[in-house]
Amino acid sequence: MTMPRLTPFVAACAALCVLAQPVHAQAAAQPAVAATARAAFASADLARMRATARRVTILRDTWGIPHVFGKTDADAVFGMLFAQAEDDFNRVELNYINALGRLAEVEGETAIWRDLRMKLYIDPVELKAKYATSPAWLKALMDAYADGLNWYLVTHPRVKPKLITRFEPWMALAFSEGSIGGDIETINLNGLEDFYGKPAAPSVALADANESGQGFDPEPRGSNGFAIAPRRTADGHALLMINPHTSFYFRPEIHMVSDEGLNAYGAVTWGQFFVYQGFNDRIGWMHTSGGGDVIDEYLETVSSLDGRWVYRYGDGERAVRAKTITLPYRTDQGMASRTVTAYFTHHGPVIRAQDGKWVAVRMMDDPMHALMQSYGRTKARDYAAFYKVMQLRTNSSNNTVYADADGNIAYFHGNFIPRRDPRFDWTKPVDGSDPATEWQGLHDVAETITVFNPKSGYISNTNNWPCTGFGASSPDCVKYPAYMWSLPQNPRGIHAERVLHDAHDLTLDGLIAKAYDSYLTAFEPLMPAVANDWDALPDADPLKARLAAQVALLRGWDLRFSTTSVPTSLAVYWAQDMVKQSSARAKADHIPVIDFVQTRLTPRERLDALARASDKLQADFGDWKTPWGEINRFQRLSGAVDQRYDDGKPSLPVGFTSANWGSLASFGMTAPQTTKRIYGDRGNSFVAAVEFGPRVRAKSILAGGESGDPASPHFTDQAAMYSRGEFKDVLYYRADIDKHLERKYHPGD
Repeated sequence: MTMPRLTPFVAACAALCVLAQPVHAQAAAQPAVAATARAAFASADLARMRATARRVTILRDTWGIPHVFGKTDADAVFGMLFAQAEDDFNRVELNYINALGRLAEVEGETAIWRDLRMKLYIDPVELKAKYATSPAWLKALMDAYADGLNWYLVTHPRVKPKLITRFEPWMALAFSEGSIGGDIETINLNGLEDFYGKPAAPSVALADANESGQGFDPEPRGSNGFAIAPRRTADGHALLMINPHTSFYFRPEIHMVSDEGLNAYGAVTWGQFFVYQGFNDRIGWMHTSGGGDVIDEYLETVSSLDGRWVYRYGDGERAVRAKTITLPYRTDQGMASRTVTAYFTHHGPVIRAQDGKWVAVRMMDDPMHALMQSYGRTKARDYAAFYKVMQLRTNSSNNTVYADADGNIAYFHGNFIPRRDPRFDWTKPVDGSDPATEWQGLHDVAETITVFNPKSGYISNTNNWPCTGFGASSPDCVKYPAYMWSLPQNPRGIHAERVLHDAHDLTLDGLIAKAYDSYLTAFEPLMPAVANDWDALPDADPLKARLAAQVALLRGWDLRFSTTSVPTSLAVYWAQDMVKQSSARAKADHIPVIDFVQTRLTPRERLDALARASDKLQADFGDWKTPWGEINRFQRLSGAVDQRYDDGKPSLPVGFTSANWGSLASFGMTAPQTTKRIYGDRGNSFVAAVEFGPRVRAKSILAGGESGDPASPHFTDQAAMYSRGEFKDVLYYRADIDKHLERKYHPGD
């Protein structure tokens, strides 16, 4: 059913909300620091944290958004981490449990291979050494990061961490880039377990345990970034659209300000001390996943020599480095552990076997400079300063869309891109014994695919190739090595190009309308195809009569979604069925599954899929002619990281669809579907539109709300607006914040 506000259903689900943590407005006052919490810290530590807290002021606006003001950048970082912990300490801690390779200590033995994957790169001893050699300014920020989280634990003794009872400054280096899935997560866990999970040493004859290539992602991990030049806007100011497609509640909205020039607003990944996608009063930045090919696999020819492993390189052999890694894990009886001997070549850790060889993987591993770059861009004041930060070249997983108050717009396709011999096919493992396959340093930013102030007046990226998206100003991809771009065009890219190509006199609201345009480009070739398929059926075919009404409905559809649209429901269920039937074949042919569905299916396959989709809608909802808004819903019942959904509990209708179908505003479900309805959990999460005039103006929206606590009024206070695609005004300047102030306090008050 439809309801005007989502907040009332919070009370009904209170018994289910097992991961809730007290937050700023609801937590019981702590008149004194508990003795047990104090005992974990020396008196000097407590005095330092208390003094820092007095220099920090947190202003919560009427949406619960924290605006953190500090004397120094470090003070602002302290307050920022404290505020994050207030809103969802569980997610903050969980991110570091995972980053440090300690998930099995909480979740049990099934997580040990995920832990091993992290520990192939994350070593506390090495990170402590990197912390010790970091620049003083960066060490100060890392110190403040740890102090802010520890001060939260000291002043909230009722909060019981799952594992980390004390945060250390060096831990920030374990989680230095804010993407939803870092480079490390590209390592296949099944291959890792097959290689290292045997009781004996791995054999060089192990079969390939990892199927290469990208399969169909049920809901794309991606984002949209748009930048509009002043000549296309109503007021002559550059505009930026920040539209990451992440799992919901992955990043909160935050504002951090210091007397040292910091004034950054936007989305921060839980537990990090920099605004990942956002803006200051002069510039804005938006990251979209999928730049160049930045991770390479090497086939190592390994043999045993005098009881040790060696691998061929050039005309000789090199010793395989072995490292003992302990993997503790929780059991019902207490803690246990496994010990693994991990292997490394000079290319990197060995992650699986293939065709009788070991596969080593090489990727960026420079957390200190990555952290410097992530924080440095938040303080850049113009394009030259931003470009200088980009020259650190440690953003390995993202493209960047940029706009500023000087009227500049720009695009960087990737950032960390190794220079390689273009004779090799870098989409596949290369011969590790051939010195010609070595990286030859990094490409300078100027050598990568970049766009600055295109004549077209707009920039867009939707995790697609860089060969379009800028109108006539689009780069000629042929001029660049093939490894500089790895993803093809997608339905969102086609859609974005259309809505921006002829856009003029854009305002903030106009840009938001473009970003929520309801057209579904993926269905363009499918609608006439299925109509022709049906027309060609002989009258005696049972599908002729069975699908007559369905085809007539689709034939008249304008390919636009809405909550009242019946053809949207039928088309989406039809497409989902075709994807399910085709994904394995598409993967085998190395074709994106949407392209496969559009071009490779037979008429009979399309018609049979339409019949199955109709039957499913009829079975689940009593009528295949069910409006989309009755099926596609937003629901948030608990603060749990792994959300569960219930058709019997209140929810809100959502018009926009999965990004797979070309919807620029993305709303898709990745959780195991145990319900009849679709409940989105990935897609539009934090979204913002920014105008860079003499005073920066912005509007934003969050999925649900700022807090992870179901008892908080800010758990779902943005849900109804989110579901309708409506935005709130960003409160950026102090006077505006003061006019809409809910609470003002020092951390720990």
